[in-house]
Amino acid sequence: MSVDVIAARVAAREHEIVAFRRRLHANPELSGCEKETTAEIVERLRVAGLQPHVLRRGTGVVCDVPLGSEGPTVALRADIDALGMADETTSGYASKNPGIAHACGHDVHTAVVLGSALTLRGLAHEEPGRLKGTVRVLFEPAEETMPGGALDIIDEGWLEGVQAVFGLHCDPKIDVGSIGLRSGPLTSASDLVEIELDGPGGHTARPHLTVDIVRALGAVSTRVPDLYLEKLGASGQSVLVFGAVHAGDAANVIPARGILRGSARTIDTDAWERSEEVLRSVLAEVLEGSGARWNLRYRRGVPPVVNDPWAVATMVAAGKETVGEDHLVDTPQSMGADSFAWLGQKVPAAYARLGTHRLGEPFLDLHASTFDVDEAAIGIGMRFLTATALEALEELMDTDPSIA
Repeated sequence: MSVDVIAARVAAREHEIVAFRRRLHANPELSGCEKETTAEIVERLRVAGLQPHVLRRGTGVVCDVPLGSEGPTVALRADIDALGMADETTSGYASKNPGIAHACGHDVHTAVVLGSALTLRGLAHEEPGRLKGTVRVLFEPAEETMPGGALDIIDEGWLEGVQAVFGLHCDPKIDVGSIGLRSGPLTSASDLVEIELDGPGGHTARPHLTVDIVRALGAVSTRVPDLYLEKLGASGQSVLVFGAVHAGDAANVIPARGILRGSARTIDTDAWERSEEVLRSVLAEVLEGSGARWNLRYRRGVPPVVNDPWAVATMVAAGKETVGEDHLVDTPQSMGADSFAWLGQKVPAAYARLGTHRLGEPFLDLHASTFDVDEAAIGIGMRFLTATALEALEELMDTDPSIA
């Protein structure tokens, strides 16, 4: 399929998809509550003559876009939920829902995948018989909560028969017009850690008669992270960081209870499997002799996103055609996490970074209260993902003619 044909088809509906994105941005919904977002996606797919399916949880959508005769199936994935934070942008489409914002670009991801689905639908109608195979679009709910809605998609069987899955994530550190790609580990595994310490409590005048919980918390917060990394054997590839600590309220009372909360992250899958066991052994060592009782609540989150080399090569080929080789850039490995990882554990997968930085403006970060994108990225993402899907289908048919 000519890249010029794809570009023309995208251009014909780009205005509509930008408007769709703005509606989502103005009406963000938290993880698991994406009712209106789901309804908007379903309605537009049905207007196109497609048959979307809502996930059993009541939010999230899966839909097949048949391109022609029988062939392989590849998937395009987007996430649809927003964050619980204020939207401090000044655009005309700023959030109308107080304390909820699309500050991670999920509205853009959803618009790009929807636009790609409609583009592919149009191409199949324009040139019947030329295309083969199916593109399955996955609109994942609750990505911002662990372990993420990707597991619902898997549990309901929507990856069965899928031979590859592709996705894009906004990157405000990359200029609009460019795509960031990386083979191998892309994001980190991330688990939630909560450590509770308790003792009898008492008067600060007589610490020798009680257990100094605050001191024990200090030992955990300062000694455990380094010792954990040492025993995990993944220094430079893992981190343990505490983001919350609380104990007591009065200056002259040794509290009976204290708590730390944080996250354990690693790009190493083997280290991820051993993380909880290692942390328990380190806590036992650090707290020995302190008198404090401790309890670790370790909540497994998501594994690392590990990009499949073939899937990345497919995106590279599509990127050369749509944005040009000079606009394909290396993207660094991130200690952030993404539930796209679950999909990549099941089928070959690749996750790319979509440049959204508007030239001449300051660089912001994801989750910033003033996060927004250069909306030119939406059409670029549509062209890129459409070409990626078609490239993948063609390569799969060439390597295994029996599936054509």
